[in-house]
Amino acid sequence: MSWQWSIAALALVCVIMAAVIWVALKPTAGSIAEAKATLAEPREALWARLKFLLKSPTFHVLYWSFFICGITTTGAIETHFLPYAAFCGFPPVPASGVYGGVMAINLGGMFLSGWLTDKVNRPLLLGSIYIVRSFSFLVLMNVGVSYEMLFLFAVIYGIFDYSTVPPTASLAASHLGLKIMGLAMGLISGGHALGGALGAFMGGYLFDLFARYTEMWWAAFATAILAGVMVFFLKEDRPQKGLILAPA
Repeated sequence: MSWQWSIAALALVCVIMAAVIWVALKPTAGSIAEAKATLAEPREALWARLKFLLKSPTFHVLYWSFFICGITTTGAIETHFLPYAAFCGFPPVPASGVYGGVMAINLGGMFLSGWLTDKVNRPLLLGSIYIVRSFSFLVLMNVGVSYEMLFLFAVIYGIFDYSTVPPTASLAASHLGLKIMGLAMGLISGGHALGGALGAFMGGYLFDLFARYTEMWWAAFATAILAGVMVFFLKEDRPQKGLILAPA
């Protein structure tokens, strides 16, 4: 079978999901009235909101840490993991199976991260996720021809991959404000995309330069450490704002 069938199947799933979301999230009469009342309130100009964000140290920490997140996820792994596995001598099916395992483990990692976000110190949680993710690259660069090491990387990396999203969104909401959270997360997510583009280019460029991926994995290791250290400078503000931790 050609790749066209896989792409067509994904397109069909997207159409089905769009229909499900449209039906499940259809606004009620009450929510429409509330939205109209909210829109009727005077709002700050876009430039004023951008100025607030650009002057906020918290925004810069979240933005640049998520930029690095893009380098180490979309850029490094989602672009270069399968070529690296082929470079190490793994056939396509076992390599793609491990990569699929990373995505499946992501589900558990995000759920656990979201649960912990409501219960523990969020900067400590987010910084720790970046730090532990960095060590997964040490495992990856020592895979050699060991399928077990490749699977070990998948477990470590999978748990600490998308798990950055819940604490990042929660910190944006509490430190920057719910009224500006949409704009803030849009910009922060855009930073992730830019980091992904840089990481994808950097991996290809370094491979062409050195004929190996070692330098890329070291770069991902170092930048993930940097992201973790940056986040540790944020302060947990739940007590000051009267926010309570979720019950155990």
